[in-house]
Amino acid sequence: MTKNVSLPERLDATFLTSAPDLKRCPPIVSAEVAFAGRSNAGKSSVLNQLTGNRRTAKVSKTPGRTQLMNFFDVRSGGRLVDLPGYGYAKAGKEAQ
Repeated sequence: MTKNVSLPERLDATFLTSAPDLKRCPPIVSAEVAFAGRSNAGKSSVLNQLTGNRRTAKVSKTPGRTQLMNFFDVRSGGRLVDLPGYGYAKAGKEAQ
């Protein structure tokens, strides 16, 4: 038995800002979904898949490339937040 399965709509998201710490985060105006996990786990790639755009969030094969919290506004409402990974990174100790 085969069911018709429709794919979910892609999110229309645009880059808002980056923040190095919580004090510099933009004010919360609606729901936020944050992507957290180990370095090089694919957080930025998942965000790009949700938006259907390979360039929404920068992706790299180098662990620790995302070093700031990156905020993206979703046109239909809400916000996506790409967080830096934890664990192994090729960034310097100060950046980690």
